[in-house]
Amino acid sequence: MNPYQQKKRWKYFLLAFATVIASGSLLYTSYLVKNIARSERTRAQVWAMSMRQILNSDDNDFLNYVIAVRDSLTVPAIVTDAKGDIVLQRGLDTTKTPIKLEAESNKNKKYDPDYFMEELAYMKKQHAPIKLKILGEENLIYYKDSALLTQLRLFPYIQLTVIAIFLLMAYTAFSSSRKSEQDQVWVGLAKETAHQLGTPISSLMAWIELMKEKFHAEEDILVAEMENDVKRLEIVADRFSKIGSKPVLEEHAVYEVVKDFVDYFKVRVSKNIGFEMSGNPHLKAGLNIPLFDWVLENLLKNAVNAIDGKGSIKIDIGGNKLKKQVFIDVTDTGKGIQRSKFDTVFQPGYTTRKRGWGLGLSLTKRMIENYHNGQIFVKDSEIGKGTTFRIVLKNTRDDKQTSA
Repeated sequence: MNPYQQKKRWKYFLLAFATVIASGSLLYTSYLVKNIARSERTRAQVWAMSMRQILNSDDNDFLNYVIAVRDSLTVPAIVTDAKGDIVLQRGLDTTKTPIKLEAESNKNKKYDPDYFMEELAYMKKQHAPIKLKILGEENLIYYKDSALLTQLRLFPYIQLTVIAIFLLMAYTAFSSSRKSEQDQVWVGLAKETAHQLGTPISSLMAWIELMKEKFHAEEDILVAEMENDVKRLEIVADRFSKIGSKPVLEEHAVYEVVKDFVDYFKVRVSKNIGFEMSGNPHLKAGLNIPLFDWVLENLLKNAVNAIDGKGSIKIDIGGNKLKKQVFIDVTDTGKGIQRSKFDTVFQPGYTTRKRGWGLGLSLTKRMIENYHNGQIFVKDSEIGKGTTFRIVLKNTRDDKQTSA
């Protein structure tokens, strides 16, 4: 199992575990809420019966007991007559009253029927009314959840939100720390690799010069190709030495830079794969040649690996004059990529090859975005027909009209 698949499985496992915890918390809270809601309805019914008993009873001793029971119930409630007019309320704002005469006789209370009608409408939405006959008339008792029950309903969502924020902050902090450590390891390894390559490369260059001089092979094609490969090794060592430091970008004609690398690369792959270049030769962008050649090398190798047998690779240079952008489209006739994998292919460790490390496109994305301030993405792909990768760079100069 490659690192990408292992990481993906761990993500699914943690997501499933978090779902179980969240579901358990919500279910248990729902269980508590139902029990408390049942208890509050019972209390509301007891309150209703106590009100009826108070109005119908002549036993003063028993009446005092009933009043004590009534006053111990704290569920907010409103009693209406058969017409829907409010005749009694409790547990609401004590500074307001729905009865105008009561407000006139008690200066500490404000006549506010709208407040009570709003409360009544809210109670009607929450619970079915309790029907009760008082003094021969049918009354309806409406009530709403207590503050405790309301808070309990919201508690699991608040709890899960706080936990999620904490976990997100912890994950971000640990990921940033781990990424920083990994970057330091990679930078150190890259610079040490460049240092180790320096000695044999210098030796090879000296041996080639000696071979030219001893065998008069200055014009020999094979020696010239060997010299090109040694120069390429020198460029590779230079790439590794630049990792971790901010590269210097210089203005170059994009078409010429791409063409130079394609000319070097195409003679080193199968003759069954054809290369075609097109586009505007006047577009310029800020490039670091060693690193940008590395980008092209990764893209072209990826295209070659995607082609099974015979095929072609097309590189087109275009741009958007209004947005001051340069486009580099690399299109192959390979096996294609599923649309759901368009972003995944750039993640470290993702590969479809048995012996692949899954680092090529990840490094390519990093070199384009971090070092060249550009973008790279899968522009289009179709299974069995091919894929187009697009690089977007900032256009530093445009001598000719370009089109999107």
